Amino acid sequence: MLDIQKIRAEFPILSQTVNGKPLVYFDNGATSQKPQIVIDAIAKYYQEINANIHRGVHTLSQLATDAYEISRGKVQHHINAKFAHEVLFTSGTTHGINLVTNGFASILKPGDEVIVSSLEHHSNIVPWQMLCEKTGAVLRVIPINEDGELIMEAYESLLSEKTKVVTVNHISNALGIINPIKYIIEKAHAVGAAVLIDGAQAVPHLKPDVQDLDCDFYAFSGHKMCGPTGTGILYGKEAWLNKLPPYQGGGEMIKEVTFEKTTYADLPHKFEAGTPNIAGGIVLGTAIDYLNTVGFENIQKQEEELLAHATKSLLEIEGLKIYGTGKNKASVVSFNIDGIHPYDIGSIIDKLGIAVRTGHHCAQPIMNFFCIPGTIRASFSFYNTKEEIDLMVEAVKKAKTMLS
Repeated sequence: MLDIQKIRAEFPILSQTVNGKPLVYFDNGATSQKPQIVIDAIAKYYQEINANIHRGVHTLSQLATDAYEISRGKVQHHINAKFAHEVLFTSGTTHGINLVTNGFASILKPGDEVIVSSLEHHSNIVPWQMLCEKTGAVLRVIPINEDGELIMEAYESLLSEKTKVVTVNHISNALGIINPIKYIIEKAHAVGAAVLIDGAQAVPHLKPDVQDLDCDFYAFSGHKMCGPTGTGILYGKEAWLNKLPPYQGGGEMIKEVTFEKTTYADLPHKFEAGTPNIAGGIVLGTAIDYLNTVGFENIQKQEEELLAHATKSLLEIEGLKIYGTGKNKASVVSFNIDGIHPYDIGSIIDKLGIAVRTGHHCAQPIMNFFCIPGTIRASFSFYNTKEEIDLMVEAVKKAKTMLS
């Protein structure tokens, strides 16, 4: 059992008030809050070992390099990558996806097909659209049902020898639906397609095992899992990373440069041009250590209880509808109230200290499917409580009364 009050005390921001009310932070799907150990680690880096990495023989540079590469090893172990050089530091999930699409621009040909799903965040739609426009490839889309689940029969019918890439999110940011990615990966590989998984919404809740999943690429962000903003990881199988060309040119990613020819560095440096977010990369390892200390089994149990409590309590409000009612869900509740715009609800409950997200959540195709302008999204983390959910429910009831 988690000592929730002890955990909450480790997050300084949770003790503040907003608009004169205790903060209830339910926008974890956008970014998670940071424990004191992560905040302190950022300051410690700049106070004690701030230096550029991989380039200096002086002591600080070596200390910074060692800390950065230790963090890479922590990520490798956390996601069970076969090699540390399959772990690339990025600025976030979007960066990782764009790195891969840039690489496939030299591989895809006119008539090749890329499959995405209707559940994707814009960051896993737009780069593939741009890639298809550039190469003449065709974008295919896996549809969803009324529960917000991908229709697997339709997915299987889309697969063919023309399919070169399949990309889906592990968990929907807008609905919380957990996709059957292992099955999706297996079916894609059967036709010879590569698979990229957008894990941005998954890594705060579970530990992905990339070898067990057998995905070719797995991208995620640090800021959603208690780490700093501007940090992320792209895992790629060694064979694929060797096959793809560099995403950017510059320092660090080269082996030798002449005006006649440049040769590229070995993995992972081939894809890590320029000075990275050194502090962020190091402290991402600190955040991963922290989450593993809390324990992902404990995190999942706590969040399952929060999801069940929120779902039951919200559905007691007349006229409230939840979107994303599939069986397998993460701790996200996306809902509307009949006749009331989600923005209006969100604005009113903010005055009561409740932080939720309103809008299309960078997932407009989902909203178009349900014929709605957006939803109110409450996304929970392990440091949230049922008492906070009760405060949100009462705030939503009050907003409903005011707006009806």
